[in-house]
Amino acid sequence: MEKDIIIIGGGPAGLTAAIYAARAGLNIILIEKMFSGGQIATTDSLENYPGFAEPINGVDFSMALDAQTRSFGVEIINEEVVDYHLTGPIKKVTTTGGVYTGYTVILATGANPRLLGVPGEDKYRGKGVSYCATCDGSFYRDKTVAVIGGGDTACEEAQYLSKICKKVYMVHRRDELRAAHVIAQRVLTNPKVQIIWDSVIDKVEGQATVTDMQVRNKLTGETQKIDVDGFFVAVGVIPNTANIKNNIKLNDGGYVVTDSHMATNVLGVYAAGDMRNTPLRQVVTACADGAIAAESAREYLNEHMSS
Repeated sequence: MEKDIIIIGGGPAGLTAAIYAARAGLNIILIEKMFSGGQIATTDSLENYPGFAEPINGVDFSMALDAQTRSFGVEIINEEVVDYHLTGPIKKVTTTGGVYTGYTVILATGANPRLLGVPGEDKYRGKGVSYCATCDGSFYRDKTVAVIGGGDTACEEAQYLSKICKKVYMVHRRDELRAAHVIAQRVLTNPKVQIIWDSVIDKVEGQATVTDMQVRNKLTGETQKIDVDGFFVAVGVIPNTANIKNNIKLNDGGYVVTDSHMATNVLGVYAAGDMRNTPLRQVVTACADGAIAAESAREYLNEHMSS
């Protein structure tokens, strides 16, 4: 029997979509290859989600959202999607465990930050290593931090952090910034930002949290240890859209293109959260996307499936 909605992804966007769809009385299934929560489950502390006077651990937040979703009777299956067939009135999703069919699909597979791949990065993730200044910058108020990268995002992160932190180092592997001129100029003229040119990170070190980084000049080979309290990686984000590119329209960055109703170019298919073309990738915006996608799918079902 076909499901009304097949939701792919168990992060905040997918789980919120499931809650809204289940409360509307729809027959749904949610497929998540690992564990509920997505990227938020790797965050040590979530401080900017409305309604929490005190920061909440990312795992605790994820577990609460998972429990709330299951309380509405949502079926969550832990399998990996290996193929999609999304055109036509009946959508088919093939996983490592079987084949599922439905009238609509909500894609909420998220995105992953591009990693540096240096020693200490994984060990201190959530303990000084971050991939989002908007998410975690306030934890480093009046402290010293580093931003790694030289594009638009890195410059915007450095500029944002300079308003909070005592000092911002910016480590860039080239001798000029890749960011748009206006964005780059703000950083170049910011007295709180010190750019370390032609350099890469060899390792991140710490104790309970990050304490310093080892920086190497690519031209001279000279290394130096710089004390930092926080370490922000801004070298790109990779949307989890590789296995849907033959079905769904993506932009140049690989993100799913949607309208304001979360609708893709394929009728009956919606996308929500970090994997779509959105100006802000936060838990609160992912949840909002999920709610909109569920409501759009419900309206589609009412219009196309009514007898």
